[in-house]
Amino acid sequence: MPFQRGLGVAVVGTGKMGADHVRRLHGVISGARVTAVVDIEADRAKSVADAIDGCTAYTEPAAAMAAEDVDAVLIASPGPAHEAALIEALGRDLPVLCEKPMTPDAASALRILEAEQRHGRRRIQVGFMRRYDAEYVKLKRLLDSGELGRALMLHQRHRNLTMPPGFTDAMLITSSVAHEVDATRWLLDQEITAITVHKPAPTSHAPAGMNDPQFVVIETSAGALADVEIFGHCGYGYQVQAEAVCERGTARIGDEPGPRVSADGRWGSRVPPDYVERFEDAYDREVQAWVDATRRGETTGPGAWDGYAAAAVCEAGVVSQREGGRIEVELIERPAFYA
Repeated sequence: MPFQRGLGVAVVGTGKMGADHVRRLHGVISGARVTAVVDIEADRAKSVADAIDGCTAYTEPAAAMAAEDVDAVLIASPGPAHEAALIEALGRDLPVLCEKPMTPDAASALRILEAEQRHGRRRIQVGFMRRYDAEYVKLKRLLDSGELGRALMLHQRHRNLTMPPGFTDAMLITSSVAHEVDATRWLLDQEITAITVHKPAPTSHAPAGMNDPQFVVIETSAGALADVEIFGHCGYGYQVQAEAVCERGTARIGDEPGPRVSADGRWGSRVPPDYVERFEDAYDREVQAWVDATRRGETTGPGAWDGYAAAAVCEAGVVSQREGGRIEVELIERPAFYA
């Protein structure tokens, strides 16, 4: 029986996201086990591996993928390292769950598309976890049902308590708004054709040189408009919201979760501090779905085409951010392979 002892997974990258995925695979997800971890910092990799029976630490992804007990790969390393790891995994016919961005730019993403098509079957799932969030799933079903009529606009807010050191203007688009880019494409089932980034006066809490917050306007292939408020230093927590405005009504998700408490002169509920907590359940569902599909010999969920489309949109967004104005998004014709 294939994967009788559970799907052996190599986790590439053991930073905040990678370490959380190791925890998830080891203690939450069924049907999988962490057999390898990879990090360029050998001591960090060894520390993670030593806490899991049967797990080996590596400093090179290729070495981990060559191990006999590795059946699949979860990539959570920095974006610039993704292309080489993905090519290595395809060369070994290993299924991959790759955290976004699939790659940092459209050209490298296109190379991945071409490599996967040469391989002959889908092997790559991209980690757009909002597609697995319960609220987003309900909104998607509602929009697909046609109950509210055609979607005309999509308002989105993405607020962070603060951003880590070294976070740049461009990363507000490529690392943060990338999620709204994919959510817009998925919820509306339309490609994005143009993007405009506006920069209001920055908050006094933004580091020198960062324009924060920013306001992004997205145009789609069917004439809908979407907007994104990205606020990296809102100061009160991590908040993600979306509201679809349709012909016969509206639908909104992301309002504060319960319980709503009245006590000590305050009324309201708690706002989570970061994405790891806010989307914990979505990450669990995403990884479990990937493991289950892999054990069946399938690849499901957002794929390499979605990773490429997001990279192209974000690339155009960075140009608008830097130079101003509306920038058209250039996509190749979608290959039948990804139909």
